Amino acid sequence: MDDVAIRPGMRVRYPRTGTAGTVVRIEEIRGNMFAEMDTTGLLYRTDQLVPIEGEVEEPKKVHESSDITDYERLRETESSDDMQEKYDQVTGVGAG
Repeated sequence: MDDVAIRPGMRVRYPRTGTAGTVVRIEEIRGNMFAEMDTTGLLYRTDQLVPIEGEVEEPKKVHESSDITDYERLRETESSDDMQEKYDQVTGVGAG
């Protein structure tokens, strides 16, 4: 792509998917430079990003969960009598 230095705070777009956002941090991994985008929390190779001007669409909320909260919610669900009845009704793997 362009030979523009990508830096934190810069608005960029990843053309392959159309993902756009603001660079949060830069990291070097095995000799390649990567930028983390705020909208996805993912790393993108800086040589594949294109700087953009103007407003970036408000990012869709990335699911952030707490393992403890998810575990507690799962335990509550599994411990309910209704869930136990559903487990008891399972007669096979269901593959096929």
